[in-house]
Amino acid sequence: MKTAEHLSKKDIVNYGSFYTPDKLVKYIHKLISNNINTDILNDYVLLDNSCGTGNLLELMYSFNKVIGVDIDAAAIEFAKDRLSQKNIGLYTFNSLEYVDRKQYNILDSDKLFIVGNPPYNDRTSIIQSYLKKYNIYKINPKVEHRDLGISFLLSYNELKADYVCVLHPLSYLIKKTNFNGLGQFKDNYILMDSIIISSQEFCPASCSFFPIIIALYKKDEKGMDYEYIRRYVFKTDDSHNFSMNNYDFINKYIDKYPNKNKINISNAVAKFYTMRDINALKRSRTFIQDDCSNTVYVTKNKYSLYCYVDVFKKYIDKLPYYFGNFDVFINYNNFKSIEQEFIDSSEKNIRNEKIDKYFSELFGYTL
Repeated sequence: MKTAEHLSKKDIVNYGSFYTPDKLVKYIHKLISNNINTDILNDYVLLDNSCGTGNLLELMYSFNKVIGVDIDAAAIEFAKDRLSQKNIGLYTFNSLEYVDRKQYNILDSDKLFIVGNPPYNDRTSIIQSYLKKYNIYKINPKVEHRDLGISFLLSYNELKADYVCVLHPLSYLIKKTNFNGLGQFKDNYILMDSIIISSQEFCPASCSFFPIIIALYKKDEKGMDYEYIRRYVFKTDDSHNFSMNNYDFINKYIDKYPNKNKINISNAVAKFYTMRDINALKRSRTFIQDDCSNTVYVTKNKYSLYCYVDVFKKYIDKLPYYFGNFDVFINYNNFKSIEQEFIDSSEKNIRNEKIDKYFSELFGYTL
């Protein structure tokens, strides 16, 4: 059972109810086995406070106690039936409202290992906003965030977990604003190991996929900063590696967001639509004719770089899914050597061999 078939589409959007397939449970098992002496786990309490039907509570280790919680009563009843032969405590309540150990019957002295595939739902996003209910969850102020997935990560810090192995969008780490939103979680935990998978594992019929990280975190008094993430080498489940540190991003050279307060609009030679990440660029416009609240004004000295973004969009379908949350990236020196080619390609909507070669080198394979 991969999705919550008993829920309406509206409730699936709000509760984020996708359940963890066995393949991904095995990935979690591998991450734990490769990094932790599993003999010590019989001293730990295992908790999943967004457990759904309980797949992650069946990890092949001996824990001192196993606890599962979910706000979805039907999922918990399903889990109770499926796991009836196991000594697992299963409860229905809102784990974002109750973020202290007492609610879970976990002692302050207990060693705690949290696993999870919590819902992620940016409640302020315009995407499917007609289905979203901002107040569907009562959320403890200590873990309040616009994205439910980040609220769950913050709850792990409040519960003082010793280890956390969790699935969440990679964007929580690689987008600096999201990373900063991790608050005390990033200050108190460090990413030990990880595997990147595609959202296709959950939504194979989607027209666009994004990277999800299966992340193993360990409590650490030094925590982690954004530079640590920028230099971290991520591994995908199909044996590719990548690091943000190996890329130069377009926001270093141009404005991505409305800039009318930064420049003299009379100097603008073009208008561009607000930029976000690569996946967002797939859906959005580039050059625009009319002013709007998302207008970025383009000056002559930056025009070629916006042409670059316009052309980059035409090559997005050649990129692997795991770059979807990156900003547009660039090899600036190589770009400058064929700068006029990008202007011509954008203005005339044509491709040429020099640009194909540029993107082959940038992406690391022949187009």
